[in-house]
Amino acid sequence: MFAAPSHRRLGILAVLGGLLAGAPARAQQRLVTGSQQPMPAAEWIDQDTGHRVRRLTPLDGDNASFYFHNRPFLAGRGGERMVFYHTDARGKQLRLLDLKTHEVTPLTRYFPKVSGEIVAPKLREVFYQTGDSVYATHVDTRRTRLVFVFPQDFRASITTLNADETQLGGAWSSDAEKEISRQYPEKKDYFRRIYEARLPRTLFTVGTEGGQLTKLFTDTAWLNHVQFSPTDPHLLMFCHEGPWELVDRIWTIDTKTKEVKLVHKRTMEREIAGHEWFGADGKTIWFDHQLPRGATFFVTGTDLKSGKERKYELTRDEWSVHYTTAPDQKTFAGDGGYPTSVAHSPNGQWIYLFRPDGSTFKAEKLVNLARHNYHLEPNVHFSPDGKWLIFRANFEGQSQVYAVEIAKAAS
Repeated sequence: MFAAPSHRRLGILAVLGGLLAGAPARAQQRLVTGSQQPMPAAEWIDQDTGHRVRRLTPLDGDNASFYFHNRPFLAGRGGERMVFYHTDARGKQLRLLDLKTHEVTPLTRYFPKVSGEIVAPKLREVFYQTGDSVYATHVDTRRTRLVFVFPQDFRASITTLNADETQLGGAWSSDAEKEISRQYPEKKDYFRRIYEARLPRTLFTVGTEGGQLTKLFTDTAWLNHVQFSPTDPHLLMFCHEGPWELVDRIWTIDTKTKEVKLVHKRTMEREIAGHEWFGADGKTIWFDHQLPRGATFFVTGTDLKSGKERKYELTRDEWSVHYTTAPDQKTFAGDGGYPTSVAHSPNGQWIYLFRPDGSTFKAEKLVNLARHNYHLEPNVHFSPDGKWLIFRANFEGQSQVYAVEIAKAAS
């Protein structure tokens, strides 16, 4: 069991949180986002959009919110909380942010490397992995338990948690694939090499209590992007990774019956579907859809029961690296794109809100990210109350977590 963080460290972070909580009263300037490093206050009105932007994390190192489909929120005493990653000279740790008071407290000790980023709101634990070991830390007591140690012949990574919080899921890769990644650490160098190697991958689950390992499915397709349904504890989504125009990407597997189903079948040459995610009710899988690649852009959803699809068209500049849906599933958001991305959008570096309007999206720009380097993907999340969009960015010189208010600021 890890020792709880010292009261002294908690006290220091509480002061930082208090300073941030007080910032709105003195920080209503209209500024170009990223025009200063750092910005002169923790809150400002984006000059180009009229929306209020707030930095949620203190400038004490690199801070990063979760990947777009990993929900980082859970209820707390008096309000919602969000888990995020912090990195400084001591290493990397998970921290907890109170979204009401902005108080920041550490959850874990520092690690050289840590991943997993899985929040269990019912268990009130955060699951994560360092090396071959999976841990869970309780957000209230800070009690940490060892959940599972991967055996030498099955070193794998957890990425998701099922709806009843009994099973973690992920994908195992071969030593040969790991060697490709080691030799070619940049995505542009390893991506096609791994795809063309046709090496085996295995989907698996691990019990959150008792740590039982179950191997579900093995294929020479590059199985990746593993996500459990938010409502069906036995439904696991995964993809066939690779150049999107060459793969039928989106699949599901029933963890009880082992039945595998294709979610979307491509219908034309160079069609792509990717960066898939579940809607909040678990009934629809949504994805970035291009007909064909780089030409016409949609966000499409497949109804898992009927197989019927809904498509919402958007413009080239509105294409986003990742999209997401609001808790009420009535609106969407995107984190924009950059000139060398698949859409080659000349003016796409924005945080967007999308409102369905017939068969199209009506887009609203919320934050100008022209000064953000998209090597760090923003990975937008709706706040639990649906009033803010939370994202990560580096326009102040280092990675930090921000929120933008969906309602426009008063003039």
